[in-house]
Amino acid sequence: MVVVLKPMNKAFIREPDEVASRCPRCQSRGQPVGPQTLKAQLVPELRRKLAESASFCPESQCEVVYFDDFSGTVLRSSFDHPIPMKDLEAPLCSCFGLTRDDIETDIAEGTVVRTKGAILRAQSDEARCKSMAPNGRSCLTEVQGYFLRCQQRRPS
Repeated sequence: MVVVLKPMNKAFIREPDEVASRCPRCQSRGQPVGPQTLKAQLVPELRRKLAESASFCPESQCEVVYFDDFSGTVLRSSFDHPIPMKDLEAPLCSCFGLTRDDIETDIAEGTVVRTKGAILRAQSDEARCKSMAPNGRSCLTEVQGYFLRCQQRRPS
């Protein structure tokens, strides 16, 4: 018996591109987020607007928070709270609430108490980045980067 496999008609199926997706509004390269992050961040009505996996737009000036490869978007105006990585008043660390003010206070006081505490907790099993952070990633890069920028701006 010979089995002949016929290719499926893909005329009506759009497959995601292999390269990183770009935000439909600002063209920034999106950060892929999985279903766990989307389920935790979005109410069911908004979750239904997106495919199983989507991308987070990291551009702070862009109104798009999430988008998928099938024209689905969730805008900043859909949220009733500041979005970390998009809004300055939002905490840098979604899990433990470390803010820019906390880091600036550490720099002004010449300590790293708040910043180091958040970094240690973010590296522990206590961290829930996949569900708490809008991009589903650890805040360590953001926290350390902001700390270094503040330190460089500080007069000697």
